Amino acid sequence: MCTGLCEKRWAAVSGGRGLREIPEGIPPETVSLHLERNYIRNIPESAFNHLVHLRELYLSHNLIDSLSSGALRHLGPDLRLLDLSHNQLRQASREDFGSTRAKTRLYHNPWHCDCTLQELMETLNLEPETVNGIICESSVRGVGEGSRWEDPGSLGEHAGQPLVKLLDSGVNFCSLQRKTTDVAMLVTMFVWFFMVIVYVVYYVRQNQAEARRHLEYLKSLPSPRKTPTETDTLSTGF
Repeated sequence: MCTGLCEKRWAAVSGGRGLREIPEGIPPETVSLHLERNYIRNIPESAFNHLVHLRELYLSHNLIDSLSSGALRHLGPDLRLLDLSHNQLRQASREDFGSTRAKTRLYHNPWHCDCTLQELMETLNLEPETVNGIICESSVRGVGEGSRWEDPGSLGEHAGQPLVKLLDSGVNFCSLQRKTTDVAMLVTMFVWFFMVIVYVVYYVRQNQAEARRHLEYLKSLPSPRKTPTETDTLSTGF
């Protein structure tokens, strides 16, 4: 039995029902699953494991801000459409989506654009009509971007721009991230080298000061005088 969730052609519909989590008891024969316009915040790893015939999954207009590792990786090869638009997703990786080739909607999410998101975009089969709606709400900071007086909460140089246009214009977030890491390593190495030099200089100066004090102490000692016996012995020898 479909227990009220199914319509014709095994389409499970739970849209706009005030759900706060993925419901249980979805029939395994379901082909189209509508969970849009609810209050769902995350997707558990095993939420769709049994839906091997699923072809369409609608999760738009929820509050989803995280995907459990492998939550979408278990979706079957028959999946043709995955709608995650209008949610609260900031980050996602290739591992979260697995090998799905479904047409995917990710627009209208507050994305943080970085190397991980760039790699995901290059992997997914994004819906062409909506790809320009994937906007960077914030982005990884490049080398030299901003100043030390800049607000630490700055959204980054590319905030507010479509990710696909940035990538088409030659922006490479993976390259920026590697450069930033390299600079951080160089700074760390410089600080370490500076501390070693300071320690060596301090050590040498301390030894020099000790040597001077020891020499001054030796100079302050009275010089040894010859005894009469020694003088007589020396005279007799001649």
